[in-house]
Amino acid sequence: MHEVDEVLESVASYFSLLSEPTRLKVLHAICERERSVGEIVKETGLTQTNVSRQLSGLYARGVLARRKHGSMVFYRVTDSTLVELCRAVCLRIASQIEGRRPLKRALPKFMPGNAQRPK
Repeated sequence: MHEVDEVLESVASYFSLLSEPTRLKVLHAICERERSVGEIVKETGLTQTNVSRQLSGLYARGVLARRKHGSMVFYRVTDSTLVELCRAVCLRIASQIEGRRPLKRALPKFMPGNAQRPK
């Protein structure tokens, strides 16, 4: 059973990479192509310090590769499985949110104190 525990611990650690919204923003910015740190900062609206921290962590976990060109550092995703997982979960959650929107628009009509307006 020890071997299964080790695998499950590793799986939980792997999934933890997707547990931080800031990290997801960074991954989203580079999931399709390599980008410089400056481009990632511009795309995400995050501070350079925050972006650099997330990139360093993802790089250390083997999810990203980096290359230097002069004074610029470029990052790209090397773990396509992580991108596929992230994309699948994002699509599922986005469809759930979209599916609830008509209900949200309809609810005010049925809330106490809201008069229905004639159409």
